[in-house]
Amino acid sequence: MDKTFFKKIKKFLLKILGKKYVREGQCHSCGRCCREIYVKHARGIVSEEKEFEKLKKLHRFYSYLRIIEKTENGLVFECTKLDKHTNNCTVYKNRALLCKLYPQEEIFMLGGEISENCGFRFTPIESFEEVLNRVRG
Repeated sequence: MDKTFFKKIKKFLLKILGKKYVREGQCHSCGRCCREIYVKHARGIVSEEKEFEKLKKLHRFYSYLRIIEKTENGLVFECTKLDKHTNNCTVYKNRALLCKLYPQEEIFMLGGEISENCGFRFTPIESFEEVLNRVRG
């Protein structure tokens, strides 16, 4: 494919979608993303059990989650639909959109990390040199 096509794609991602990174790779079925989950909602990371109970009434996905810990950042969940022996989702064909889109750039931009053995990675759309040249004008 020619460079003009890639420049158009890059412009679309940067300007129109506001993306800074591209998600690449594929799932290795390690199951880590299903074991320590923070849930972000309208007011930020869910930190109270009452708030979580309200969310469970809004979407069935939340009923799949079980609180495993409470940290200074908020509640930590694990998904009850993860088969811990195979690391596969038991409702894979009907999994939530959140799961289908994992990992999302927003999590990465907020300082979240992808586990070391995860098959996904984020690659900057623009190189450091391109950003520096653009800023310098």
